[in-house]
Amino acid sequence: MIERRPGLQILSHVVLLIGVAVVAFPLYLTLVASTQTAEQISRSIPMSMLPGTHMLETYQLALFGGKTSAGGNIPGALSMMRISLISALIISIGKIAISLLSAFALVYFRFPFRNTLFWMIFITLMLPVEVRISPTYAVVSNLGLLNTYAGLTVPLIASATATFLLRQFFLTVPDELVEAARIDGAGPMRFFKDILLPLSATNIAALFVIQFIYGWNQYLWPLLVTTNEDMYPVVLGIKRLISGEAYTEWNVVMATAILAMLPPAMVVILMQKWFVKGLVDTEK
Repeated sequence: MIERRPGLQILSHVVLLIGVAVVAFPLYLTLVASTQTAEQISRSIPMSMLPGTHMLETYQLALFGGKTSAGGNIPGALSMMRISLISALIISIGKIAISLLSAFALVYFRFPFRNTLFWMIFITLMLPVEVRISPTYAVVSNLGLLNTYAGLTVPLIASATATFLLRQFFLTVPDELVEAARIDGAGPMRFFKDILLPLSATNIAALFVIQFIYGWNQYLWPLLVTTNEDMYPVVLGIKRLISGEAYTEWNVVMATAILAMLPPAMVVILMQKWFVKGLVDTEK
């Protein structure tokens, strides 16, 4: 029998509440700042912790762009969010598609140096993007892919992590399924499409959430391959709003940051059930 101690229970709840407060306070501060004017934010130090009355005009300015009260020109976040969305979808879907095929080949096909190739893929997990960023940029530049969706996404599509996770899952698929498919006359791609893909649905959903957030939050690579402001993703656009300006419209910056958080948050919320199941479900 587990003994419940009121003191420890209260302490655990206090610790959890402190953790939630630490995580939620920057988000609350950003939301409050986006409802005030730039003058209110810069004039009052510390900034007021109460919501302001300028939420609608601030978010309208952040979303569609236009002239500010100080005479500056704010680019709209809508076009930048569209670029981020397209890039994130291409990266996430491309990573999953390539990882599915590579994991399928590594598990179900017999060819020389198969394990060596797997370990070569696995070792790339130890190499961050910064290690290969110079030669990758040179290739993209020589191919004329700067300021294009291909330049933003193709170098980021290969994923050793997704290949490793899908390979480990494919290894848990019973051999009886393979034999049954072979007896029924199913070829490799028929087995892949009709058996492996349905079984991998939860794993694919979990990987999609992870890779979508990864693609959406890209900053360093778009900073290198985009010189045209029309191809800036929203994360790079936020930095653009606060760099090189004598007077920063902090309310618009905060509103853009809130808008930039919405699509990844919606993906996590809508796919939460599949995401958790894909990570913890072991009954295959």
